[in-house]
Amino acid sequence: MNSLDYLFKPNSVAIIGASADPTKTSGLPGAYLVKRNFSGEIYFVNPRYTEMLGKPCYPDIAAIPQVPDMAIILLGAKNSIQAVKDLAEKGCKAAIVLASGFAELGAEGQELQRQLLAAKGNMRILGPNTIGLMNLTDNIALSASSALEIANLNAGSVAIVSQSGGIIGSILSRAAGSGLGLSKLVATSNEADLDVADMVDYLSDDPATKIILLYLEGVRHPEKFELAAKKAKLAGKTLIVYKIGKSESGARSAASHTGAMAGEDRIYDQFFKQNQVLRADYFSDLIDFPVSIQNGKRLSNNRIAILTSSGGAATLIADNLGLMNFEMPLPNADTAQTLRSLDENLPIDLGSNPIDVTLAGLKPELLKKIIATLLASDDYDAIAVVVGSSALAMPDLMAGAIREGMGDSTKPIFAYVSPYAPQLVATFIRQGIPAFAAPEGCARGLKALWQVSQWEKQAPVVVSPIERTAMPNPDGFKGTLNEHDAKALFGKFGMPMARERVITTSLQATIFEAEVKKPLVLKILSDQITHKTDVGGVVMNLRGIQVGAELEKMRTNVLAKTGIRIEEFLIQEMLPKDLELFIGVKKDILGFVLIIGSGGITAEVFKDSTVYLLPHEAHLGVSEEVVLGMLQSLRIWPLMTGFRGQEPLDIPALIKVVQGFVRMAQQYRHTLIEAEVNPILVHVQNQGVTAVDAVAVFEK
Repeated sequence: MNSLDYLFKPNSVAIIGASADPTKTSGLPGAYLVKRNFSGEIYFVNPRYTEMLGKPCYPDIAAIPQVPDMAIILLGAKNSIQAVKDLAEKGCKAAIVLASGFAELGAEGQELQRQLLAAKGNMRILGPNTIGLMNLTDNIALSASSALEIANLNAGSVAIVSQSGGIIGSILSRAAGSGLGLSKLVATSNEADLDVADMVDYLSDDPATKIILLYLEGVRHPEKFELAAKKAKLAGKTLIVYKIGKSESGARSAASHTGAMAGEDRIYDQFFKQNQVLRADYFSDLIDFPVSIQNGKRLSNNRIAILTSSGGAATLIADNLGLMNFEMPLPNADTAQTLRSLDENLPIDLGSNPIDVTLAGLKPELLKKIIATLLASDDYDAIAVVVGSSALAMPDLMAGAIREGMGDSTKPIFAYVSPYAPQLVATFIRQGIPAFAAPEGCARGLKALWQVSQWEKQAPVVVSPIERTAMPNPDGFKGTLNEHDAKALFGKFGMPMARERVITTSLQATIFEAEVKKPLVLKILSDQITHKTDVGGVVMNLRGIQVGAELEKMRTNVLAKTGIRIEEFLIQEMLPKDLELFIGVKKDILGFVLIIGSGGITAEVFKDSTVYLLPHEAHLGVSEEVVLGMLQSLRIWPLMTGFRGQEPLDIPALIKVVQGFVRMAQQYRHTLIEAEVNPILVHVQNQGVTAVDAVAVFEK
């Protein structure tokens, strides 16, 4: 058996600290197992009882006559540790630890959680601080959640994995009310041992599960999660995630613009996209998305027919579909003629889409034929049916008409139930028809289906092997590099730089001016100050003869503002104002992040940027297709391609430079915290790019 089979499908269960009182939390797991006719052995353990729910109760773990497959531990935190140790020594394969008071409470709790892990041996642990799990496929409840009191729990193909125990009950109740069937539900909570990725991995092999819903506070082990997501995709499973913490207040910025531009939530967003995990923006999506996807039908294109007998409700659907970039074309002549021939007395408006068939809702047989006609039409890839109040009188007839109208068509058909009628929505869903109580839910469900359909058509993303460059500094870099040293590092990986020189006197600037024959830019050179403009550390458009006075003025001003005395300066050729871009990399909890965006001092203001998670393997880089896709997602992309008669920019050179920058980041990924080039000037075709400023921050 898979080690997690012992957890989800045990043949015997020990309940440590069980109570005979079903009103107490410690009394619920045993009561639920008995109530659901668990066919295996139940071993109650509590020294105060000799019998419980008609079964023997044992004084301690040692007294259990057989080795249980798994155990539910209902003791306090410290006693749970000893119970885990005793169970592991007895040979138990898995345990659920319900107790709180572990890592969620700080340093003392973290030490208790460390002791719990040390005590478990080879046994797998769910929790601690968990409500447990429910296997609705096999009718096995291993939980203390009162949500199991819900009467109409339907077994189905949707699994729920949550880092919050309370959310399990919330989704479970909504699923039961909507008619959505569930397979497995598990709260991973503290994830001392088993985490979300372990559950995704296990459920990928579960024949009863087609869709896996994830409620996440964070991803503790990104590489492990990626592997599990890939396994799920290969197994034909769809992952849907609701990730809390979307505000940018959590964004971490260090010495550069990079942290602020990356943003914590958008990195998670990109992480999910790259792993083809569908992200739910609204809590209601956790029901609406699986309802939309579970029947296996997919969208071949984005053309929707709206069929209605209610003009106002149809307008709601049309508006929301339009916001999701769906098209609603008129029926072609052949389709229109077929519709008219169905009933000569039927007033049918074929001059628009929505297609209004005002009395068809009262005639299920006619509705069935209309749906079949629209599904057969080459004009449409899906149908959205507006279900009006007339269906309240005969919900099964209406659902049956829609279901029969589908026939064996592979095209999806969605139903928006206009009146407030949750039981009608549930009736449709139980009969395999995606149904929604809100027009927004219907449109978002179709959009989710569109995304999944597109992913299934995509070829795998190509990752490019990279050649390792000889280490410029065998001892490694530490701390923040000054601008000149950062540029020297980037230059070794193919980054073209503006000509510059480190100086301490104005004479050196005059000599440099004679060499470059261009106006000059004067900058402070410091490994302590990276935002030089903010402290008056940059002056542009100078002649060599002006540098001396500016140099002293700059030294005085910077000292007054920062308390740092500048000894060295950087003199640089001043280049024409070509398009300014930003390129950065940043170490994040999810991995190394590449950021590309509009550059210059307004980089953070305009926030025109895009992110991409680099491969975890240091020998892999990014392909030309990935870099090009990032550039094309920017709002300034038209300016790069010849906007209004302007000459196109050197995109191939820019892509090559980005790939070199990634190669640098991957080579130093174990010690590099962040790095950026801002701005990098992109010149016209065949003229390349030039980096003007650079930052690199390493671990100290």
